[in-house]
Amino acid sequence: MIGVGIVDDQPLIRAGLRMVVESQPDLQLVGEADDGAEAISLAREQRPDVLLMDIRMPGLDGIHAIPGVLAASPGTRILMLTTFDVDHYVYASLREGASGFLLKDAGPEQLLAGVRAVAGGDMLLAPVLTRRLIEQYVARPPAAEPETGPLAELTPRERDVLAALAEGLSNVEIGERLYVSEGTVKTHVSRILSKLGLRDRVQAVIAAYEHGLVVPGGRGAPSGDG
Repeated sequence: MIGVGIVDDQPLIRAGLRMVVESQPDLQLVGEADDGAEAISLAREQRPDVLLMDIRMPGLDGIHAIPGVLAASPGTRILMLTTFDVDHYVYASLREGASGFLLKDAGPEQLLAGVRAVAGGDMLLAPVLTRRLIEQYVARPPAAEPETGPLAELTPRERDVLAALAEGLSNVEIGERLYVSEGTVKTHVSRILSKLGLRDRVQAVIAAYEHGLVVPGGRGAPSGDG
């Protein structure tokens, strides 16, 4: 059972999200909040597996509430929801530790898939946001090469896995591409996070772009069988 918390200052939005969550046999609503401060309390008291959280709220907004939520409940995965399709909201949310980002016009099926994806350890971005986040990096100064920067500690195979993560591929899809088992992919991901001192897959994706492993608009080059 996946425990889900809902944070939004609009009662009508909360009611709609509640109906979607409660319609699923594998999801359980564990609580609701209407601002960031209450979200932190909800996380501390209920330890939800997934927290659906709005960005724009009075008082403590969703982005600034993320660190408090994760400090109160480190195992909670945060899926940000917003009507505002703005690049810096996406980047700031991921930087603070959110595991996904969806626009509020997403349908119920997409929302439920997102909840299950982040609960299972995957990251989630609406496709249009993924494209624009990548485009941000086109204008950035060239980063250090993976062989000389922080990614130098990774094996060639780990760099292949990280590049695939940056494309948004799941563990199963990465395994199919690299001809290895899903379990092997999970092991590689765990080692990548450990070596780079990262919290989760989202931070790994950001690192892949920031340190030049992935070319914006294309996939990383295969590095071999290491």
